[in-house]
Amino acid sequence: MHSNRIIITAGEPAGIGPDLVLSLAKCSYPHQLVVCADKEMLQQRAQHLGIDVDIIDYDANSEPTPQQQGTIVVEHVPLAQPAVIGQLNEANGHYVLKTLERAAQGCMNGEFAAIVTGPVHKGVINRAGVAFSGHTEFFAEQSDTPMVVMMLATEGLKVALVTTHIPLAYVSKAVTEERIEQIMQILHKDMVTKFALPNPRIYVCGLNPHAGEDGCLGQEEIQTISPTLDKLRKQGMDIVGPLPADTIFNHKYLEDADVILGMYHDQVLPVLKYKGFGSSVNITLGLPFIRTSVDHGTALDLAGTGNADTGSFQTALSHAIELVEKKQ
Repeated sequence: MHSNRIIITAGEPAGIGPDLVLSLAKCSYPHQLVVCADKEMLQQRAQHLGIDVDIIDYDANSEPTPQQQGTIVVEHVPLAQPAVIGQLNEANGHYVLKTLERAAQGCMNGEFAAIVTGPVHKGVINRAGVAFSGHTEFFAEQSDTPMVVMMLATEGLKVALVTTHIPLAYVSKAVTEERIEQIMQILHKDMVTKFALPNPRIYVCGLNPHAGEDGCLGQEEIQTISPTLDKLRKQGMDIVGPLPADTIFNHKYLEDADVILGMYHDQVLPVLKYKGFGSSVNITLGLPFIRTSVDHGTALDLAGTGNADTGSFQTALSHAIELVEKKQ
């Protein structure tokens, strides 16, 4: 099997991101994993945690080789100021963005096959003077992608969203025919091209309780959601729904669905996180490259303690490797 390069951003330097990437030294991997971070910061964190690791400078001109246990390959991006474990420093906000920009540019020019992102702190980046709303929006802007789709996955369940981080009061107005169609086109395309499913079956939640109950509990299903899904079915998509969100997650549907599309954030994510908290992954669809991420924050209180749970990070990496290998 051909060895690819996967770039991993360590995220907020005061948080658990450096702890997570240092855990890579425990195993060998079939691909070259390149950590984008400050090399000295990682060396200091490794000493603090008592991790014996050989940090190797990344050489873009060499052929990618599988990562060996006990080593980490690092693309050095210097901090503005030394990082203090557990203490945010807005002076390093631009450093975090530089690692993300390096990763995105490397994926777009073919240097890397995928990005795995560690947790960042949006607040400290904004206090550094940058209007930053998240990884997803940043990578969309970097790649000139007009729309992306948020997917989260764990063992036995994948969910995607029509709307993401907006107030509940705005959801019904945001669920338009145009948006549903755009989201479904991206979701279907990436399930085919990135997940290697030739005819993915997509289950779709209704917006209202009982999927509107024939209009008694809301008109969105009748006026917007069902007509749009019928239009997409005529284009050849395998779609089931809209179904009530309180029954769509039972076994007879989950065994048949490749992915479930929810209308809003808290309609589907509580189920996914109940099923796979600590072992789920965030996958951004619609980008011209593969991007996976941990599903948790910076956990400043756990940084440098050796108690950080690496489950979500390992899941994000495993999904990235799986998607990269499906493209080969």
